[in-house]
Amino acid sequence: MEIPLKLEDFFCPNEACDDHGKRGLGNIVIYDRYGRERRKLLKCKTCNFKFSERRSTFFFGLHTKESKIKEVIRHLLKGMSFREAAIASGLDKDTVQRIWKRFLLYCEGSLDSLLTEFNIKLEDLILLLYKRTQKRVR
Repeated sequence: MEIPLKLEDFFCPNEACDDHGKRGLGNIVIYDRYGRERRKLLKCKTCNFKFSERRSTFFFGLHTKESKIKEVIRHLLKGMSFREAAIASGLDKDTVQRIWKRFLLYCEGSLDSLLTEFNIKLEDLILLLYKRTQKRVR
């Protein structure tokens, strides 16, 4: 079963486009499908720029299935080594390492942008999260 795509959640990634970064304008349409997974190729009607539905996501450029990538990350977060995670998921150890490196960069970038956008210090965020988890434990 395919999850329906909300086109209003997408924006044109072309920096030269007049509608770059603006969501919900109705300028993004499904143009075609590509690859084994039949991913959607989207198009901006304003500038005719074509891009993948995975553009600007963690999964963009990875050829491994999303479910397998999530499985690898769960294994590594549980404390498995790269080799153990590779064996458990049926992937090559180098693939597991590439997934992990990308995951760390994505988390770092996401956290940096959140901290900048909301003008929060990392120490304050850690303290806030610690206090929230302590309330749930009691």
